[in-house]
Amino acid sequence: MLQRCPNKANERWSIMEPSPNIWYLRTICGLLVMTAVAHPSSYQPVLTATYNYLYSSSFYRLSTFETVLTILSYGILEPTFTYHFAHRPDLRIDVRPGTLQVLPKATGKKSRNTTHLGDDRVTMPKLPKMKRPSKRLKEILIYAGPLLLLDLTMIKKFADTPINDIRISGGYSPILPAIAETTSGGTGIPSFNGTGDPSKSISTSFLLPTLHNFTTSSPLQLERALPPVPPNSRRLILELFTSLFIYDAVFFLCHLCFHRVPFLAKHHLSHHKHQEIHPQVTNQLSIIERLSLVLLANFSLNIIKSHVLTRTIFVPIFVTLLVQVHSGMDLPWGYDKFLPQGWAGGARDHARHHRTGEGGYAPFFTWWDQALNAGERWFSPSGSNHKSPGPIKVSLE
Repeated sequence: MLQRCPNKANERWSIMEPSPNIWYLRTICGLLVMTAVAHPSSYQPVLTATYNYLYSSSFYRLSTFETVLTILSYGILEPTFTYHFAHRPDLRIDVRPGTLQVLPKATGKKSRNTTHLGDDRVTMPKLPKMKRPSKRLKEILIYAGPLLLLDLTMIKKFADTPINDIRISGGYSPILPAIAETTSGGTGIPSFNGTGDPSKSISTSFLLPTLHNFTTSSPLQLERALPPVPPNSRRLILELFTSLFIYDAVFFLCHLCFHRVPFLAKHHLSHHKHQEIHPQVTNQLSIIERLSLVLLANFSLNIIKSHVLTRTIFVPIFVTLLVQVHSGMDLPWGYDKFLPQGWAGGARDHARHHRTGEGGYAPFFTWWDQALNAGERWFSPSGSNHKSPGPIKVSLE
């Protein structure tokens, strides 16, 4: 559990030791990753069978599939973490002074945060203000609304998908092979419309959005075109690692701006308006923050032309990491314990960020914050009168 030392200038946070089983998990995952990269043929039959099943599924072909998968992942993971948060006070990181309450012993759980008062009473820290599941329908609608709007109006483009399949899913007519060899504006990027007229083009670039061709026969983007061939395990692993690395970098820059640019900082205040960080804070976001989070995740996948199966696996991993860093619990099986020491900040560093409004701008790893700290020390040497602008402090209630 995070504990404050009496001397705030020398504040330190104690670290829970990893679970003994984490070493077995590291070994197993390490072997799986190494063999998947070194010998992809060993995993290909499983990947092929899995992807063929998904490819033939009408549900998997829905344009809204990734949004639904995200909501389902969050709807399962966040309540699970919230239940754990409520029933394991010994894991809570940032319990504030003056929050202890006396409870009947039957409702308490023996931990470092409980004090026994005789045989029938214990003291436990109060839970921060959280919403019951029945009160969160509006939150779901606010979260899903903008994403569903994008799903139903923008054409989905995935690597290795035939251009005609993309066009048909977007309400456009297929093109002749001779027309498909043309390019637009000398850019080398094929572009077409229903008649082959280059003045009305559809770029096949994954980074350039393209509106659905709204017609009476195709009023909305209801289906997405999928690549017919599955990826191999090497590509899958490398794309997952690379996309998480890219997202961590681009969101670090975005998050830094949310703290240091006054206009953006106003939109970020709601994310820090809580007393003790807890799992529900994960989705306590303004619309600008929510869209930036989703669009940057899409960018991280699109920039490397990731396979659609990579995206499918990325979503639950991504949601798990987001909920975990906002969980407010120093979990012995947390991802920061799983990775080599010093690579990940985890919930501990993010709780400190929410308490102070400083540091911990990268969502998952520590490299970019270390680089920022080194850069600020370099430009503000000891004894110099120059000071870096520093973060805009958020108000913590």
